[in-house]
Amino acid sequence: MLGPSTNTVVQPDFDDMRPWGVTNHYSRIVVANPSAVSNETFLAGVADIDRNTADAVTGVMTCQPDYLVMGMSAVTFFGGAEGARRWRESIEALSGIGVTIGSEAVAAALAAYGNVKRVAFFSPYYPAANDQVRRFLADHGYETVRGTPLQCPSWIAIAELTPETLRDTMKDLDGDDVDAIIQVGTNVSNVRLAAAAELWLGKPVIAINTATYWHALRANGIHDRMPGFGRLLAEF
Repeated sequence: MLGPSTNTVVQPDFDDMRPWGVTNHYSRIVVANPSAVSNETFLAGVADIDRNTADAVTGVMTCQPDYLVMGMSAVTFFGGAEGARRWRESIEALSGIGVTIGSEAVAAALAAYGNVKRVAFFSPYYPAANDQVRRFLADHGYETVRGTPLQCPSWIAIAELTPETLRDTMKDLDGDDVDAIIQVGTNVSNVRLAAAAELWLGKPVIAINTATYWHALRANGIHDRMPGFGRLLAEF
């Protein structure tokens, strides 16, 4: 697992979803905790994460893992479906093993649920990064009806989003014109709340950490069904 050093959520989330017999080994992409108060500063912070990813990959490969899971999402949406593919392939070339990235995991999750055409999503990002998520989803055939950028003021502040904020955001995004709701941003603690939201909204609610870990398990032929994290891990 690779994630920014400022990310305090993705590691415990992935560990909570870990089946017996699977081990997670976390490698930190070292970055500062910059203030992200505009599109420009947010994108600059994402660029720092991107530049430092190779060192984290090189470090974790010394334990000879079977597979890599990227525990950060923003950069994996950039450039649409083609940009995501190129980014994943660059990490696969560096590591020599398979890689799951958040953007492609979300697309796979939507396909697994089926009957989804129109989506709403929210993120801790700024509008410029939300535009990249919208583009990626469009490339996979999904119309974004609504997208909310919560514009967190720093990387660490993302993990400080309260359950009340997340609940209210999902409720505001919902509507008869939406087939599924997506949350992106791996430092958002939403895996259990998204699972609960599926019950009271009656439609798929996909937390990116759930989708990412689910995709990595299934890509490796691991089909354990995990309750408590929504239909994705419990049924597909």
